[in-house]
Amino acid sequence: MAVNHPAVNKSVVKTSHRPLILTACMLSMFMAAVEVTIVATAMPTIIGDLGGFSLLGWVFAVYLLTQAITVPIYGRLADLYGCRKMFFIGTTLFLIGSVLCGFAPSLGWMIGFRALQGLGAGAITPIATTLIANVYGPQERAKAQGYLSSVWGVSAIVGPLMGAFIVSHFPWAVVFWVNVPIGLVAMAILIKYLPPDGQRKPHQLDLAGTAYLTLAVAALLLALLQAEALGYWALALLAFAVINAGLLVRQERKTPEPLFPLALWDSKVIIAGNVGGLIIGATMMGISAFLPTYVQGVLGGTPLEAGTTLALMSIGWPLASMFSSRMMQATSYRATAVTGALLLVGGSLALLLLSPSSGLWMARLAAFSIGAGMGLSNTTFIVSVQNSAEPAIRGIATASTLFTRMLGSAIGTAVLGATLNLNLEYRLPQVNDPVQQLMEKATRSAMDTGQLNMLTDSVAASLHWVFVVSAVISVLAVAAGLLIPSGDRPHPEAQRES
Repeated sequence: MAVNHPAVNKSVVKTSHRPLILTACMLSMFMAAVEVTIVATAMPTIIGDLGGFSLLGWVFAVYLLTQAITVPIYGRLADLYGCRKMFFIGTTLFLIGSVLCGFAPSLGWMIGFRALQGLGAGAITPIATTLIANVYGPQERAKAQGYLSSVWGVSAIVGPLMGAFIVSHFPWAVVFWVNVPIGLVAMAILIKYLPPDGQRKPHQLDLAGTAYLTLAVAALLLALLQAEALGYWALALLAFAVINAGLLVRQERKTPEPLFPLALWDSKVIIAGNVGGLIIGATMMGISAFLPTYVQGVLGGTPLEAGTTLALMSIGWPLASMFSSRMMQATSYRATAVTGALLLVGGSLALLLLSPSSGLWMARLAAFSIGAGMGLSNTTFIVSVQNSAEPAIRGIATASTLFTRMLGSAIGTAVLGATLNLNLEYRLPQVNDPVQQLMEKATRSAMDTGQLNMLTDSVAASLHWVFVVSAVISVLAVAAGLLIPSGDRPHPEAQRES
């Protein structure tokens, strides 16, 4: 049973500045979303200046690690101490980390500053998403969340272009410092127009649960992201993660104010949202990580062709997200989520039709279909969770859905990556890094026709099995949609004030 806080007895905050608050949340989400793509584009230049190529993977892994660990923690802190306060704390940490990254004298220092960035980024996405739920009523949340989701599509396209432009015309530090004006503008808007958090009674954060969560997630993500380098030690980390997850469950059952309130697990809608987030995250990696590889390595496309193909997923996502509002109200959460899941399945099956002789049109159709499916199902899961959660646990309910999606992405990357590596080892045991050979233009052009066809066919067959596994995972999204009780849909809120 959730705890009702007297100061939070209305589920919609009274304010006449909702469009400005939405704008500030979109700016902050853009800042966090563009971070990965803009930095990835600039990393060759940064490595050339600072050295430390062997540490390259940690620049991204440590950011993901600290962000993932803190997402549910910030979600719970927002419920206990207020979204406004936690948003400013998280954004300030993110901006300090961004400034310091630009001054990093070595890659080792940059990894430390990226960890600080991640500690702040863990607040931005869940709290911005929760703030929108706090100022928009149930019938309007889907439309507002659709605008928020569109930021991810825009950032996926703008990020690489912005990164390339900056490193071509400015010092590489600017790829980090560009966050500062965006974050300051977002904070200034919210300081002026977002009503202060109401008075809250004293609380005690579940420190033991937080420690168990941190250890479990850190061990799991390290095992998944560094499995190849760790070897059998990855199994020890997985066992450590399982032990700490068990301790977390035991702790949550006995503590008076758990990190994950028991009401989260009493709601079928919230359970469906978390399961759906996990599956969506895993499915998304099938196209994000491996379709560009197919376009360049198997089809012989250029990086631009691979980028424009993937961009269609980024276009389909926000378009479907904005359409989801009408569909939820006209049908139900379940119908909208299942429709999105079926689009995921359709796009995943289209990937299975790819062959070395295929044109780009099939890959692009699959990308758009998967993006549209993500937009419908992801927005539906988030909105249904926010509308079903009591105001006192809305922050952690939202954060848990986003957290499971991040875990799903890590798990999907590990499972699909292992599928590719096992297939390549089976088909090309004597060839060193065949995918890289196909993607390097000079190496590819130096191959004779027989060698090129052999490598292309083997890599295509290996990636085909990656897409098979991805399609199987996408089918589970239909099951997640069916977990939502039938007939539920957004409804007018009796207490709504605007």
